[in-house]
Amino acid sequence: MRLLRALPLLLTGCIAADVQVIAHRGASWDAPEHTAAAWDLALAQGADWIEQDLQMTRDGQLVVLHDDSLDRTARGPAADCTGLVREKTRAQLANCEVGSWFNAEYPDRAQASYVGARIATLDEVLTRYAGRARFYIETKRPEDAPGMEDSLLAVLRRHGLVGRGAQEGRVLVQSFSPASLRRLHALEPRLQLVQLWDDDIAPDRLEALLDSVRAYAVGFGPARRLVSQRLVDAAHARGLDVHPYTVNAEPVMAFLFDLGVDGMFTDRPAALRAMLRR
Repeated sequence: MRLLRALPLLLTGCIAADVQVIAHRGASWDAPEHTAAAWDLALAQGADWIEQDLQMTRDGQLVVLHDDSLDRTARGPAADCTGLVREKTRAQLANCEVGSWFNAEYPDRAQASYVGARIATLDEVLTRYAGRARFYIETKRPEDAPGMEDSLLAVLRRHGLVGRGAQEGRVLVQSFSPASLRRLHALEPRLQLVQLWDDDIAPDRLEALLDSVRAYAVGFGPARRLVSQRLVDAAHARGLDVHPYTVNAEPVMAFLFDLGVDGMFTDRPAALRAMLRR
């Protein structure tokens, strides 16, 4: 059953084919990824979903950070803010600042207010945006974080996003790991899942791959270079929505829209929203 397209839009009225605008790490073109500034801006720009990449700390806390290493985006004491996230405690990560790198990397988009941003836990994000956002969560490198799926479900249950009485349609979980998604499906069959895919898909393997995915997921998230009319049609024939990543150029947005995709990950929610309204 294709569930994603049928979900109501959170912040906008009808748009072309109800294509979902998924803010990749927030509005990360204009603000530091995975910070409140990026998520706030994404919602202001009309995103339907805000994304959170999950890493697990040494003491079992789920934090929102794309890289498994702190080196690219974290600044602070070297003992706390360099190296692998999974080797640090949550208390150590509280000493790290994750906004100033953006100002240095993109001076034309820099804002003084970005300096001082901190690494958020998933619990903090769900609390901050309760009732006003939908969450598109990724389990990152779950093979290096035993128990990540159980911890994720525990957090989602505390926030009423899964389980008995949960409000449906407010969370999606994605992963490149079929094993991670299969475990989540076994533990919580009602949780909506999306299988990410970055490898080339040989035409003679496409149907078998999608047949496998449909057993546990409601959507397929291919790299944008993999998307073709054949892929979209084959996914839709199996009841799967198609959410390619990461789409920032307007001509590519328009091309994928014409193919009939159901949503797009973008660093530029405002640009995608504007294209869909034309």
